[in-house]
This record gives sequence, structure tokens and C-alpha cells, in this order.
Amino acid sequence: MTNYFQMKADNGVAQIDIFGQIVSEKLFDEETSASSFRDSLKSLGDVSTINLSINSGGGSVWDGVAIYNMLKSHKATVNVYVEGLAASIASVIAMAGDTITMRSGSMMMVHMPWTLSQGNAEEMRKTADTLEKTGDSIVDIYSERTGIPSDDIRNIMNDETWLSAEEAVEQGWATKLDQKEAVMNSVPKEILGRFSNVPKNVLARVEKKTLSQDRLDLIEREKQTLKLLKDEIGE
Repeated sequence: MTNYFQMKADNGVAQIDIFGQIVSEKLFDEETSASSFRDSLKSLGDVSTINLSINSGGGSVWDGVAIYNMLKSHKATVNVYVEGLAASIASVIAMAGDTITMRSGSMMMVHMPWTLSQGNAEEMRKTADTLEKTGDSIVDIYSERTGIPSDDIRNIMNDETWLSAEEAVEQGWATKLDQKEAVMNSVPKEILGRFSNVPKNVLARVEKKTLSQDRLDLIEREKQTLKLLKDEIGE
């Protein structure tokens, strides 16, 4: 069985694996929430080094930001390894590393946050305002880490940009490249399907069925809800 999220410590060195979706409420083994991360982090005790491996398509913005802040405020040295994919909010979590290593063939993706919403025009405007503020906070995190000006970061995010391992290092999103081969097969195609510009070579490298049937059913219900909302507003 795949260990999607786990933490373990040995002689002051902790290993953390995030190999699934970031969620607000953890329901399945493949998920990581801010609360589950917090509780596991506390259980590690006094560690001096955290090695964080990431292979995730992202998920909940605020839980991801909370995980990022927990890592940034931790006294340990944080070494991040992008084992396959750090997409969406998972790429924000990666920014918490004192070092960020891209495995050979791995990728990083950044984009503007989005959400599902329903209600009247005023409620929709409030949602749009909240999304803009959320995007600004993520722009600040990326800009601080990379040194790229905020306006340029905003353009990169608006374009839903997929960065190869080499590009991530060259442009300052990561600190070094490691020749250990990347593995993306625990990032399901069902999760990547929410994005617009997924490179074909990424889709070709992930497994078709890595989620439980319950999780697949939940994703299908979310798709149906999105379709109903689009039909309601006339898209």
C-alpha cells in the first residue's frame, strides 16, 4: 500500500512525505490536511533537520498555506525534494524549504487560485475579491523566495505555468537539480484533470487509478456540481 502522507524521525532527522492531495478535512489515506500535518509534526519531537518529499497535485489553498507557515516557523533546517510534481498549493509548500531540490524529470506548476461558488451577484463579487487577495498572498510567497518581481510572478501564475526541473532551478524556484529519477505515479490523472495546461508528458507518466473508489466517486460528484453551477449561470 502506498504511504501518501507519513512522518518519521531518527536521531534528530525527520522524513516527511506528502504524496497526495492537500485538503481541509482529511477523509482518505492519500490526503494531507493542515491539522493532520500539525499533529504529526508535534509527534516528531525535537528534530534539527526536516527532509520533506513532495509529489502532489495541490488542493486546499489555506491548508497548504498553513503547512507552509508551520515549516517556515519550525526551528529545524527544512530540505524540500520535489520527487515528481509540486503543483498548485503544493508548490507553495515547497517554498518553505531552506533548500529545494528538483529530481531529474520532476516539475513544478504555479497558477492563480480558483474556487467553486454560488449565490447572487454581490456574493460572487465578494468571492472574486477574496480570490484576488488570496492570489496576492501567494504572489508574495513566490516573489520573496525567487526574487522575481511581483508583477512578473502574477503573469506567470495567470498563465498556469509548468516548470521543468531545469527551469525551476534556473529561474530561482528551486536551489538545485538532482539526477535521481522523478516518480509521478501517485499523482492521479483525476486530480490533474482540474488544470488547463498539463503537459502531455506529465499525463503519460502518472497512473490511471491510484485513488480509492470512494475518492473517485467524490471527484465525480464534484464534477457534477461544477456542471450544474455552470448550467445555472449560463456558461
